[in-house]
Amino acid sequence: MPRFSYVKEFTFKMIILRFIWEITYFFLFRITPRWCLNNWRVFLLVIFGAKIGKNCKISPNCKVWAPWNLQIGNKTAIASNVDIYSMDKIIIGNNVTISQYAFICTGSHDTRTTKLPLKTKKIEISDYAWVCAKSIILPGCKIGKY
Repeated sequence: MPRFSYVKEFTFKMIILRFIWEITYFFLFRITPRWCLNNWRVFLLVIFGAKIGKNCKISPNCKVWAPWNLQIGNKTAIASNVDIYSMDKIIIGNNVTISQYAFICTGSHDTRTTKLPLKTKKIEISDYAWVCAKSIILPGCKIGKY
């Protein structure tokens, strides 16, 4: 049976950015009440490089792995417990709804080799799409009209 030897592929800069984001998420993003401070959550994501349109609603317990890889159009809503694993770009259009517990994942590992190298592909969700509760969107998927 082969021995797997996972190879870390993150730069020191990426590790530091992720560390700072995790602290910010835990102490300033996640603790905000759902019914208010939406603009504060959007502001924090934008400070960390996210591109977010107007009138978006983002739940405080939505988990974003790397805000700098996230682009959201206008009037989009992201519900509670959505996991946005943005190791690569995630582009979400206008008037999109992402329901509770959805998992949007841009990264995985190549299991054809024992080194398990990281593989990422961007995800695109077009205008007026609805990602229903407990959906899983995998690397490279395009949702909607393309």
